[in-house]
Amino acid sequence: MRNLLTFFIGSIFGTGIAMSGMANPAKVINFFDVAGTWDPSLAFVMGGAVIVTFIGYRLVFSRSAPVYEPTFDVPTNRQLDARLLIGAGVFGVGWGIAGFCPGGALPALGTLDTRVAIFVAALIAGMLITRTALDRAALRTRAQGH
Repeated sequence: MRNLLTFFIGSIFGTGIAMSGMANPAKVINFFDVAGTWDPSLAFVMGGAVIVTFIGYRLVFSRSAPVYEPTFDVPTNRQLDARLLIGAGVFGVGWGIAGFCPGGALPALGTLDTRVAIFVAALIAGMLITRTALDRAALRTRAQGH
């Protein structure tokens, strides 16, 4: 049941991304082209997402616990550290250059466009490289006794 629900929610998200045009990299790139062919539709999509998320969080956190878990798993770290800022910067630059974010690229895989497949492959490679580098750094830190 849990996997079915996850699939259903992901399908709704993917459908929304596709219907809003956010799976089209030209739409995203045109949003950033304020001096040229600026397309403000991304701001409306984001605004709608913020409203839905705001309402959703209010409804979910009014419950004492999630449906399929004993407690909510909410991040407690609220620090703006270098890792967060660098990661956000890399994400933003990649999004501006490619016109894709992971949320838009995954539904766009259905278009069978090789540029999308290359982007998703690079995304996965970047995640694996980052995970490996962080794991190795943690091992070195532990070996040094810190």
